[in-house]
Amino acid sequence: MADANSAGPRWPRVLLKISGEGFVHAGQRGIAMDAVLHIARQTYQAAQHGVQLAIVIGGGNILRGAQFSAGDSSIREATAHYMGMLATVMNGLALQDALESLGCETRLMSAIEMHNVAEPYIRRRAQRHLEKGRVVILAAGTGSPFVTTDTAAAQRALELEAGCLLKATRVDGVFSDDPERNPHAVLYGELSYDDFLRQNLRVMDHEAVTKCRQHSLPIMVFNFRKQGLIEQAVLGRRVGTLIRAGAAG
Repeated sequence: MADANSAGPRWPRVLLKISGEGFVHAGQRGIAMDAVLHIARQTYQAAQHGVQLAIVIGGGNILRGAQFSAGDSSIREATAHYMGMLATVMNGLALQDALESLGCETRLMSAIEMHNVAEPYIRRRAQRHLEKGRVVILAAGTGSPFVTTDTAAAQRALELEAGCLLKATRVDGVFSDDPERNPHAVLYGELSYDDFLRQNLRVMDHEAVTKCRQHSLPIMVFNFRKQGLIEQAVLGRRVGTLIRAGAAG
């Protein structure tokens, strides 16, 4: 990890996963543009340091595929997952316009082709955009149902050869228990992949953590609602919880 006073980014390229909750006020649904601008300003500031930044976004603020998975639903589970993927494209359009209103050059790429609103996701094209200094927003997950956006983020981070997967969430990092229900939950500074999986911790999808473990890709989990932490995380400075090989739980 970079020292707190380090001038430059720790990794030349990172992938930032932002949950759909970052696009709306706590307890609400839909898209709140002031919340989107809060994220856009921080990511724009981070990009000014020269780090190549790709962003995978969730869609839970609009729709979660799991909400239609109950046995009495007339919507099939695979269809529900596709609906959730489309929600991430809506978030991607909002974030793209917010970033570009700040003067940040972006590209929105979708794993489900929809040429009128986004480029199709092609790995080499995404890499080229990053090399040119554009912030690349990756929507529609992997384009396949039954895959979470956390797992999509891990997949894209590996494909794009990112130095770290940054998971921006609504809590301060990885806790021993749900901190919103248990005020005595302990916040971990560092954690190994194995300890995360063994303790069945839930802040991130286990399939995503397993993918990162297989390729020794570090994960940083932090609170996107706290001002400046997105920028600090993108620069590789210690915020939240670092999940990596060999870390003590």
